[in-house]
Amino acid sequence: MLWAPAALALALVVLPVAGLLTRVEPARLPGLLLSPSALDALRLSVLTGLIATALAAVLGVPLAVVLARSKMRGLRVVRALVLLPLVLPPVVGGLALLYLLGRTGPLGGVLAVAGIRLPYTTAAVVLSQTFVAMPFLVVGLEGALRTAGGRYEQVAATLGAGPWLAFRRVTLPLLLPALGSSLVLTFARALGEFGATITFAGSLQGSTRTLPLAIYTTAQSDVDAAVAMSLLLVVVALLVIVIARPRAVEGRL
Repeated sequence: MLWAPAALALALVVLPVAGLLTRVEPARLPGLLLSPSALDALRLSVLTGLIATALAAVLGVPLAVVLARSKMRGLRVVRALVLLPLVLPPVVGGLALLYLLGRTGPLGGVLAVAGIRLPYTTAAVVLSQTFVAMPFLVVGLEGALRTAGGRYEQVAATLGAGPWLAFRRVTLPLLLPALGSSLVLTFARALGEFGATITFAGSLQGSTRTLPLAIYTTAQSDVDAAVAMSLLLVVVALLVIVIARPRAVEGRL
């Protein structure tokens, strides 16, 4: 009974992507994909996506542990705030970053005095990607910690391990399988980020124009080139998921 809706769900995901293949002549694909603008955008997307994923890991792992293990009051409100980027339109996130870190913003004004400018720079791309992608990592890790429970840390405490030692020797190893799959999702989300990036970082070739922004810009004048870039983004995302996802699943087993 489930085959019919499952097939429809798969078709809903696959057919629109497959439809891109009907728009561009195969003979033109190499030239379109190897254009300087496409390669620059791809390089920038991968570089900023990796940096954003690393930043999300550094900040998101402690946040996930706190959400899963803390018993402080108001934790549900904190969790809702952390997950807010998942439901907010990305453009709203970009505006929030702009009005916080822009020259007239409360933090941006302080940074401007120190000679630091974030909007419309590559750093703004990384911050935008981290803002929208980090909740994926936090959700995955918090769920893994809640599923594992706190009994292992309690046993370590009874054996004389302090909080930091228990975190390094017990909590972190428990997180590793879920961390792999969460990092994959985080990087894939950062790679495809558009709304917050174009709002907070703009679309400057070579510095802030990532592949999604290049697709949007190119579509105004050359639809075939935009479709070719879209296919390139699809292929890169699929490679990331196919290569990294099985390893994450094996680690979990």
